[in-house]
Amino acid sequence: MTFFLLLLFIGFLALLAGYFRPEIDACFERDPAATNTVEVLLSYSGLHSLMWHHLNRQLYLWRIPILPRFISQWVRFFTGIEIHPGAVVGRGCFIDHGMGVVIGETAVLGKNVTLYQGVTLGGTGKEKGKRHPTLGDNIVIGAGAKILGNIRIGNNVLIGANAVVVRDVPPNSTVVGIPGRVSHRQGRRLSTITLDHSGLPDPLAQSLEQLQRHMEHLEEELEKWRQKTGEKKDLEEE
Repeated sequence: MTFFLLLLFIGFLALLAGYFRPEIDACFERDPAATNTVEVLLSYSGLHSLMWHHLNRQLYLWRIPILPRFISQWVRFFTGIEIHPGAVVGRGCFIDHGMGVVIGETAVLGKNVTLYQGVTLGGTGKEKGKRHPTLGDNIVIGAGAKILGNIRIGNNVLIGANAVVVRDVPPNSTVVGIPGRVSHRQGRRLSTITLDHSGLPDPLAQSLEQLQRHMEHLEEELEKWRQKTGEKKDLEEE
């Protein structure tokens, strides 16, 4: 009997591994701590929440009352991740650690989206209809970032930790700060998903540096003008 249950459990894990292969591959690709498939299946709360959401989403589409929301709250209790059954989550999504992640009812996530802990894809009011963000493909959202309202985030976007984004973001760009400021990457497409936040640009610091250079240039021009004015006065006195 025990041997039969063990075989049944192994078969169940194999079935899950086959169906959720894109999500499991994302764990190995984006988390250096991932060592083997069994460990990922049994211990990754982000993967667990996505698995339950796929089931929950189907129940929601079948218009089964109460049960989908109950399951989502039950999953939140065990994983710390709340995904509304109405949210659309693309394949290859990766939720790292995940505690405090919230994905609203009308949120739409494309393929290969990476969410760190504390990320919120939320609304800004009590309006009905589409009120949560739409994310494209190949997006990385840093820890604590908030994406609020019915806005669109383009493909290949990197959003820094704790950024608050309330406006549309064009493709192939980086967003940092509160409110989120866009720093374009000269239209260069991100070839791979980058998880390095150490090199994120600071648009405010860049603006201050530009202003400083402009002031230095004005001071140089003013000094040249003073020198020319002084030379003219010397000639007039002679």
